[in-house]
Amino acid sequence: MSKKRKNRQKKKKQLEQENKQKSNTNLYKEILSYAAILILAVILSAHLNVVVSGSMEPAFYRGDIVATENVNTYGIQEFNPYTDVKVGDVVVYDAMWYSEPVIHRVIDIQQINGSQYYIIKGDNNDVQDPYPVSPEQVKSKVLKIGDSLVIIPKLGYVTLLFRGL
Repeated sequence: MSKKRKNRQKKKKQLEQENKQKSNTNLYKEILSYAAILILAVILSAHLNVVVSGSMEPAFYRGDIVATENVNTYGIQEFNPYTDVKVGDVVVYDAMWYSEPVIHRVIDIQQINGSQYYIIKGDNNDVQDPYPVSPEQVKSKVLKIGDSLVIIPKLGYVTLLFRGL
């Protein structure tokens, strides 16, 4: 075999190896990209709640999505429901009177038999929620930027459709 032919074959092999390495690198980058997107989606989904009723109108409406900070997200405490909830905050809590989490505003904080409780009401409701809410029941607080609640309008209708609500 001639030297030129050997050199061409050698160069061809080198190019093939380089292309294979580039292909592997691109594959790793793609896999990492998908993993990052999945992780981001899981984290974001833990911080989004769909509004299922009109009890908080006009602050937000049925089908809106509210962004929240959680008491416990995968073992990380983002806020303390005993000390970080103030009058005027909108919280998500496990109600004794409704099977789904409720998103309403804190209108008062009271001490009852030596324990702290929140008095909560939907902005569009005439009366407060039927029972005082303990800090243990509070799961999330709706995020604010300045004085504005963080809301994604109407996108939650897709979820409401799938859930039959």
